[in-house]
Amino acid sequence: MIPAATAPATAGTLEVPGARLYYEVRGSGPLVVLIGAPMGAAAFAPLAGLLAGDHTVLTTDPRGTGRSAVEDAGQDSTPEMRADDLSRLIAHVDAGPAAVFGSSGGAVSGLALVEAHPEQVGVLVAHEPPLIELLDDAGHQRGLTDDIVATHQAGDRAGAWRKFLAQAGIELPEPVFQQMFGDDRDPAVLADDDHWFGHELRPTTRWRPDLAVLRSSPARVVIGIGEDSTGEICDRTSRALAAALDLEPALFPGGHIGFADDPAGFAPRLREVLGEG
Repeated sequence: MIPAATAPATAGTLEVPGARLYYEVRGSGPLVVLIGAPMGAAAFAPLAGLLAGDHTVLTTDPRGTGRSAVEDAGQDSTPEMRADDLSRLIAHVDAGPAAVFGSSGGAVSGLALVEAHPEQVGVLVAHEPPLIELLDDAGHQRGLTDDIVATHQAGDRAGAWRKFLAQAGIELPEPVFQQMFGDDRDPAVLADDDHWFGHELRPTTRWRPDLAVLRSSPARVVIGIGEDSTGEICDRTSRALAAALDLEPALFPGGHIGFADDPAGFAPRLREVLGEG
């Protein structure tokens, strides 16, 4: 029986080179790290609560997003930088080695962490990493990304998100799109948009994993794909990475953000993949 989570989150900050990272810790037991990019700690809070009954669960806002301030707002956020941040956070909470679940850009951060600090990771579940350089049409996808960034830089925020979702292969009903990406949004959210489009999107999607290092890593690497993501770009990139690593992808409930849409349905599958089911 999986214990019910009742432990509240304890928030903290950690000074790292060029940034002050906001993080939250819940529960006690073996360490699980839940990471996204650009999604921060809040998006993972429901899933973290479900795991905290028998785990120490670490979540964080990636540098430049949410409550994790950076010294240089014009500096790009690379997977290597975010991996170094994660390494420092894992060492700071002193509960590793960690089981790491990274989704989207967080999956790319997790892969970079395994490459740089495999001793800190027991298992990484890289859920839908958007690694367009692994695709046969990488050049075309690169051009689409450049157009998205240019659209945002020209001041058309909604247009940039429409193009981003089109490239991703994700369709949203118009009322949902307006609620999520319309003009009437909090200034802090708009600042996160600026960071994502200006300093995180291209470094994340154009990162090239070191396949030889990942194949030989002592950390176990799992490539996760949402059952409802068929045909989307992250389904394609994830399958390409799994094939390059000679791995069979692990399917998870829901789509690209299934962990947030239905955390109660997602948590048992995550436990199973981590080897706890």
